[in-house]
Amino acid sequence: MKKITLILSLLLINTYEAQFKISIDAPESFAAKEVYLYTLNGSKDVLNSKEMKKGNSWQISVNKPYTGMMKLYFPENNASINFISENKDVKLKFDTDKDKIVNVDYLDESNKIMNQIQDVQQKKEYILPALYQIKEYYKNKSVFGTALENEIFRLSDQKIDISKFPFVNFYNTNYSKFLEKSASKKTTTHKEIIDFLTNSNDMLESSSLMRPVLIAYLNAGSTANVGEDVDKLLEAVNVETPRGQTVLSELIEIFDTYSMQDLKDKYLTEAKNLKCTINERLSKTIATNMNTEIGAVFPNYVFGKATNTKAKSIYDVKADKKVIVFWASTCSHCETDLPKIIEKYNAIKGQKSEVIAFSLDSDKTAYENKVKMLPWINDSELKGWNSSFTETYNIQATPTYFILDSTNKIIAKPNHAADVISYLKLN
Repeated sequence: MKKITLILSLLLINTYEAQFKISIDAPESFAAKEVYLYTLNGSKDVLNSKEMKKGNSWQISVNKPYTGMMKLYFPENNASINFISENKDVKLKFDTDKDKIVNVDYLDESNKIMNQIQDVQQKKEYILPALYQIKEYYKNKSVFGTALENEIFRLSDQKIDISKFPFVNFYNTNYSKFLEKSASKKTTTHKEIIDFLTNSNDMLESSSLMRPVLIAYLNAGSTANVGEDVDKLLEAVNVETPRGQTVLSELIEIFDTYSMQDLKDKYLTEAKNLKCTINERLSKTIATNMNTEIGAVFPNYVFGKATNTKAKSIYDVKADKKVIVFWASTCSHCETDLPKIIEKYNAIKGQKSEVIAFSLDSDKTAYENKVKMLPWINDSELKGWNSSFTETYNIQATPTYFILDSTNKIIAKPNHAADVISYLKLN
């Protein structure tokens, strides 16, 4: 009996042992103490764990099997490192320049191979065509001409054995087939993409390929038949399955990003009307959209370091109407739109209304220089697209506008500053 109990105890211990470990070495000067580890589901990062630095390194244990793209995020620096997992130990180190991460060195075999392949892939797509053109101007036997030929040969015919790396093989094979930019490459058909989406294993969700492949699918057909093409795709992947629901979620977000409102509304309604069990990914897409629909109460946000106000949150701001703006100092459309709001700001205040702007900046200096010119309430987490409010408020692009009434109910979602001005009758 004691022997059986001992065996069971050992089995339980083995169950909770780490599948693999991630080791990260940083320079002593790197100030960040905490790191977040993310896995990937479609195009969404999923928080796996958090770890505090010990000395100048982090050791992260991953307890469940995982193969695919991963990300390390250092919230104190708003810095990230992408890498892959073959469900084996990962080791990397990096240098810094003024507390920014530079020169990431991947020390494990899987990431070395992946990094090498992606380097060659980028050069094939963007540099190789130029090398062919330059070569025409040099004699083959010149020193430079010979060097050009050698580099063209290296990029064109380099063969790396990736047979023992399942994820590297999956990613590289399907990137080359569906996404590689090449003049000689055949146009991918709808059938080929549908077969890929329906027959791939779980590495599809963790590969980062799903969204760009779906965009390739939409671009492969006639713009007049997008709805029919999407219906055909969704029937094939079956929206009552987890794969089908992730595809549906991705499509809703793609249509939202590209302002294809009719298609977004159609497939969001289809998602809401599903009678089967809905996976977490689609549930979040539905919930986020419902929270930001006209008529919904806008979720509150507690300010961090807001300018031009003593209010602690959106709800604490007392106004007949609130114009909510999501913007960034690096956004060219924002540069065009925000001056139009500034011009009408006194008139907005005259209506007992207020503007509350949230920046998706990550550079503190750029943000602070910009908000000096913005007379309304401003706040930012300085985490760029990693800011918490991007998911809360379903922000797919900047600028994005909401208009709230005095009870914080969404009464309008203008597309541009001119629409805000028109809605408030300030023309």
